[in-house]
Amino acid sequence: MAEEEYGSFVDWNKMGDLAKSSGPTKVDCKDLKEFKQMARQGYWAKNHKLRAQVYQQLIKAIPCRTVTPDAEVYRDIMGNAATKKPSSHIPLPDFVDGSPVPRYCLKTDAVASAHQIINCVAGQFPDISHCPSLPALTSLLLHFSNDEAQCFEHISRILACNEPGKRLLDQTFLAYESSCMTFGDLANKYCPAAHKLIVATAQDVLEVYSDWQRWVLGDLPFSHIVRILDVYLVEGYKVLYRVAIALLKFYRKHKAGGQASPGGQQQQDSDKVRADIQAFIKGIASTVTPEKLLEKAFSIRLFSRKEITLLQLTNEKSLQQKGITVKQKRRNVQLALNPDTFSSEIVSAKEMRDIWSWIPERFALCQPQLLFTTSTHGCSLNRYRVCGAFLSTDWEERKRGGNKVSFFGTGECFVFRLKPEIERYEWVVIRHPELASSIKTQELEDTASSEGQNADNNSLQQPEKPAGDLSPFLSARHFNLNSKNTSMFMAGNFDSIIVGGGEGNALYIDSELNHGRTGRCATFDNPPLCAETFQVSLLEVWGFQDAMAS
Repeated sequence: MAEEEYGSFVDWNKMGDLAKSSGPTKVDCKDLKEFKQMARQGYWAKNHKLRAQVYQQLIKAIPCRTVTPDAEVYRDIMGNAATKKPSSHIPLPDFVDGSPVPRYCLKTDAVASAHQIINCVAGQFPDISHCPSLPALTSLLLHFSNDEAQCFEHISRILACNEPGKRLLDQTFLAYESSCMTFGDLANKYCPAAHKLIVATAQDVLEVYSDWQRWVLGDLPFSHIVRILDVYLVEGYKVLYRVAIALLKFYRKHKAGGQASPGGQQQQDSDKVRADIQAFIKGIASTVTPEKLLEKAFSIRLFSRKEITLLQLTNEKSLQQKGITVKQKRRNVQLALNPDTFSSEIVSAKEMRDIWSWIPERFALCQPQLLFTTSTHGCSLNRYRVCGAFLSTDWEERKRGGNKVSFFGTGECFVFRLKPEIERYEWVVIRHPELASSIKTQELEDTASSEGQNADNNSLQQPEKPAGDLSPFLSARHFNLNSKNTSMFMAGNFDSIIVGGGEGNALYIDSELNHGRTGRCATFDNPPLCAETFQVSLLEVWGFQDAMAS
């Protein structure tokens, strides 16, 4: 097949260096690990024809539903229309949520072809209710298709993928919204400095993170997104998360140049922050090469498909419990905290907002609720130090250990201090992955056998505890820890409350809630949060109230 047949929709003048075909002319590889390596290294990146053939090979290998529309179905449906010039005035389906078809390096009339393909997809996949990334993916694949029918077949196979534990595109609002929450969790964990910047500058962090897929599939220049597509078609959905996290890291570096620290910046309307990120990503080619972007994306350690899947399931369940399964107007509640009604004798609304930004995204659906306080009257705390902890697990879990004090909880726990300066101390394994063996995680990522995938799938179907009870992806049982001292999160009985263990306690409070002590502990690798022995002046316990409940 002639090379130009794979580029009939392409405006070659826009392709730049990608218009020149060089390098290897064929790929002789069946091993997934080797394919993965070749994709990351850009083995076929300099040959348009070879890239098109590899894409066809990869997409044909996707396990699909028994009845999946193919190129012949498209030709039968379109009939004579397939030979006529398509119209760009054909509106896109509602499920793309207003996302346009990016032109990238397509000819002007090829955008109309993409409209026609997407509308045909809508007729064949009536169960799709929300898929804003489809226009970008259709446009990309059209660059490497010899006709509309082939592009339609490729898109159909991606949408019909039924491989256990693998996803390629979100097709419902529930899946999409939970992916945005999951991205927020991952940003909080893997790029805390960038997350802190977004919290400091945007009024609604979740609204900013709702663009994460568009950053990759829509805003990136063609030279960058095709390199991402090389890897995405081999490794799947998690690649999009990795790249979006890398983009957030580069954005933070870009904003850090000659600007004030995040704490000194003023909050702005979230739309302005979103537009600023979009402009940075669209112009990223001037500062970051495609290779540098991929290198940053794949330098993140202990970032596995299993972690993403478990976290996404938990966030989906949280949304379902709140009845959020279809698109609806979101109230502007940055992590559900209303500064006009929030009241605490210990922390200000801004300080509580900072604390809330560290908490898993699924609690964005909940209002902070004061459960307990040791004071019923006002008190000035200007001369006191303020410290505390976020505890991921219900205290009822302590009863599993009987009368013996035993530690429980997950790696989502953290301790913090607000005064004299704000600081969070996370699970030490998050900051120092070398303390945990990633053998199991790595096997899950690298193994393509159905046996490995089924094992992962079974573990999701039969968790040790219900997905909503614990944060599953940071449960210590998912890691081969070198020492139990690094997973002692919380403990308590009628005599005391303990947070953090191993060579000391981050926080220890006695049964009268009057006295306590703090010190370094191996689990959080924290310094003393205040004076090592202290008297409790005020203690507040905050919980989460369902913000959607009547």
